[in-house]
Amino acid sequence: MLLAVLGVVYGDIGTSPLYAFKASMALFKGMPVTDLEIMGVLSLFFWSLILIVTIKYVLLVMRADNRGEGGILALMVLAQRGIAGSTLRTALALIGITGACLFFGDGVITPAISVLSAVEGLEIVTPRATQYILPISAVVIVALFAMQWRGTGSVGRVFGPIMTLWFIAIGLLGLVEIVQHPFVLLAISPSYGFELCAHHRYLAFIVLGAVVLCVTGAEALYADMGHFGAQPIRLTWMFFVLPCLVLNYFGQGALVMSNPAAIENPFFLLGPDWLRLPMVILATVATVIASQALISGAYSVTRQCMQLGFLPRMTVRHTSTTEEGQIYVPQVNTALLLGVLILVFTFRSSDSLAAAYGIAVTGTFLCTCVLALVVFRRQYHWSRTAAITVWGGFFAIDGIFFAANALKIPEGGWVPLVLGIGLMALMTSWHRGRDLLLSRWKQDSLLLSSFLARLPQSRTVRVPGMAIFLTGNSDYVPAALLHNLKHNKVLHERVLFVTVENLDIPEAGPEQRTSVVELAAGIHRVVLRYGFMESPNIPRALEDLRDTGIAYDVMQASYFLGREVLVPSMVPRMPLWRLWLFLVMARNAVSATEFFRIPSDRVVELGVRVAI
Repeated sequence: MLLAVLGVVYGDIGTSPLYAFKASMALFKGMPVTDLEIMGVLSLFFWSLILIVTIKYVLLVMRADNRGEGGILALMVLAQRGIAGSTLRTALALIGITGACLFFGDGVITPAISVLSAVEGLEIVTPRATQYILPISAVVIVALFAMQWRGTGSVGRVFGPIMTLWFIAIGLLGLVEIVQHPFVLLAISPSYGFELCAHHRYLAFIVLGAVVLCVTGAEALYADMGHFGAQPIRLTWMFFVLPCLVLNYFGQGALVMSNPAAIENPFFLLGPDWLRLPMVILATVATVIASQALISGAYSVTRQCMQLGFLPRMTVRHTSTTEEGQIYVPQVNTALLLGVLILVFTFRSSDSLAAAYGIAVTGTFLCTCVLALVVFRRQYHWSRTAAITVWGGFFAIDGIFFAANALKIPEGGWVPLVLGIGLMALMTSWHRGRDLLLSRWKQDSLLLSSFLARLPQSRTVRVPGMAIFLTGNSDYVPAALLHNLKHNKVLHERVLFVTVENLDIPEAGPEQRTSVVELAAGIHRVVLRYGFMESPNIPRALEDLRDTGIAYDVMQASYFLGREVLVPSMVPRMPLWRLWLFLVMARNAVSATEFFRIPSDRVVELGVRVAI
């Protein structure tokens, strides 16, 4: 379990030494770098790792789990639980969705900056390799995304040992340099960080925008908690990952103190000449693993957004027969690949990309602070003073980091902001459009109780077989049934009204999964419940109903689905740009047949025109 944690959880934060210290020291360009700058930056690195990662995430935020699951959306659901006011629930939802959108921005930038920084080590091996850095990076990135459809199960077994070797290597390289210059260990004192800020003032504030690069990936610790549990993540961080990271950062600082020319690339210059090429190869593999964790996380967040009603249906393919969490979303994979390649060829170096990185990370940190304050106050019954003091303090720290990164918006910080704003517009437009569609559908629908009351007198012809009607609201007659009666004048002997409900928990237990109610002779209402980490599979769920007396036979069942043709109404109830976005997403959404894994040869679709 500890090896698996190392392979999946710590890839992002574990590869930060490739570029974090280098990017921070590059901001002192044009002035002589003295021990003050080096020790001050190292002190800021150390206390950022302690305060943000260790105390905030590992010790506090990871306590807030939604039945074992973590992540910004799970925290959002926890914060909303027990809150009656719709305004506050909406505000918390917007905060959670903002964090999720910024996470997608992080998912685009991480593979680009990580792979570029690793391949740039070739410049240290041979200066002639400079012209090949971009092509090699592009090949590595394309290969990484091209293998996603195979799933992470086959390669996941080797991730742990490789990352273990990576952390041991960077820790030992740093330790060797520290032994030669032990003075650098005094940077553990926060006084050096304060002295740097007092001496450089505005420049120190700018440096904070690069210092935050050492804590990128902290959100992954919380997001991946559902896969491994909190205890293995805490143990590996406290006793292995944190010491190795601190040793490497301090080793880079000691190297630059003894050899100022090493500031060009202190990570790869730590080792002897013969070790540099192997370290470039190991770093490239480590960055691929780091990118894999973000890519897999993007798939999971996408599925959560679909289940929570913030994104339209997309193709979700399961890459493992045993692990529910191993999924592949082709549309997201293609979008990430294009985004990463555009960033690589636009910014062309890891130093340039560092300017685009911090906004997404610190923005997510701020969203987590607000949601955690609500959760710890309401769910864990902290006093108001304690909740505001602790989470207000963390919010202030994260706010300073965010403000420092905001200065880099013209240089590249606009990238995650544009991505986040665009995704926010998509998600909120989809959610609003679905609400309007449901409202319009209720206006035009017939109550199921009225339909059943009139059914005996209607003399409707009952034909052999089973008809399954999907409906979003179990109290109303599905439009597909009314259209079938209107055109075919028949009703099957056995009828199932199937409603899929999404719960605010990661996974529904066996006792929660289904409920069956007999409404009339041969007519049943079936409610299937799924958590936001699950993908619905209606045929499999119906096969499990045989114990309830429903003899489901896939060859005898016909699924009747309503295909809604959406058009703008004469007086639209949402802004035209939102309406346009909603209509585009609705027309490109994956069909219910594919999303619910219904056999396509058993489906009958009946169209209806809906104006919103």
